[in-house]
Amino acid sequence: MAIQGLMKLPIEVQNTDAIKILNVLSKASNKIGRLEEKFKHSIVSEALVQILSLSESVESTRIEGTQVTFTDMVEEKDDKHPRWEIIEVNNYQNALLEGFERIQNGYPISTRLIQELHQTLMQGARGSIHASGQFRKIQNFIGPNNKIEDASYIPIPADQIDDYMENMEYFINGHPYGKKLSTQHLNHHNDRYIFDENSDPLIKTAIVHAQFESIHPFLDGNGRLGRILIVLYLMQTKLVTKPIFFVSEELEKERMRYYDLLNGVRGSEPDWGSWILFFLNACNRMADKINDKLDRAEELAKEGLRLCETPSDKKVWLYTFSNPFTSVASVTNAINISSNTARKSLNNLVEKGLLFTDRYTKRNKKYRNYELVRILS
Repeated sequence: MAIQGLMKLPIEVQNTDAIKILNVLSKASNKIGRLEEKFKHSIVSEALVQILSLSESVESTRIEGTQVTFTDMVEEKDDKHPRWEIIEVNNYQNALLEGFERIQNGYPISTRLIQELHQTLMQGARGSIHASGQFRKIQNFIGPNNKIEDASYIPIPADQIDDYMENMEYFINGHPYGKKLSTQHLNHHNDRYIFDENSDPLIKTAIVHAQFESIHPFLDGNGRLGRILIVLYLMQTKLVTKPIFFVSEELEKERMRYYDLLNGVRGSEPDWGSWILFFLNACNRMADKINDKLDRAEELAKEGLRLCETPSDKKVWLYTFSNPFTSVASVTNAINISSNTARKSLNNLVEKGLLFTDRYTKRNKKYRNYELVRILS
């Protein structure tokens, strides 16, 4: 029988789960803090924002079944007639960076922002594009087919979406008049611990993501937009200052567990403890991975700079860290040098073994920083 609906925020967990959560939380928070410090002092941090956001966009859309790889995206980035998988990944990255810009300019996460980002996410993509940016007006469900009787989860009715989204917005930002969120729906047993709007930002990130997915306010794109909210909330709370920490890669690796634990927070007896622990452990592993990727990318950049002989070569080399499969035209436009200088520098980098280019292509040659792609993919 399908699980139906969900409870409003805040949430509560068993005290035993709360102790485990707080233990994992300290490890994950410390690692994310170290990552943030590294980015502040890295020579490739600005370049990697673009490429890491692309990697996140690939991993998040793969959770939805899109069969496209990071290398596909880098190779086909400039395709004038992209296939729908490429469009979906590009839309995800555009929505992510659009949201980042809004947060950076002081806008909080709100229902309005979520609807605007949904429009970007669904632009020209498959699915219910006619309802992009609009909450659903009909009942939807999650299941293996299009029969509601086979559903694993039936979200709240459409007429309750505004109320639940307002509740989630207050949990994210606090009530505009300073009121506390109601806890009347909780059990308040002595063996329970409440995570409310004043809880640690990383725990709140886990809760916000699961709650948004469970409200399921749109006809399509809920999963992808919910994972964008993870990144945006981390930036809103200043845990990271740029979109550099992503968790979709780890969620994709355990996709069925991810879906199962999300389902567990729904209905009248939600198990939030298991979900939050899973999310924090995924963050912990991902922080290790991104720290390692940044270290290796930084070392690669420095090694290349030692081999570069001209200022132009150095500029072009560092540019490939934001666009690892590039061309003379891209370099010319990006760093404002002549096409002849760009071509000469790219060929110099090929001679040094830093980039690769096909010897037989004569026009629109691509120059590839394969070592960076190997590190990041």
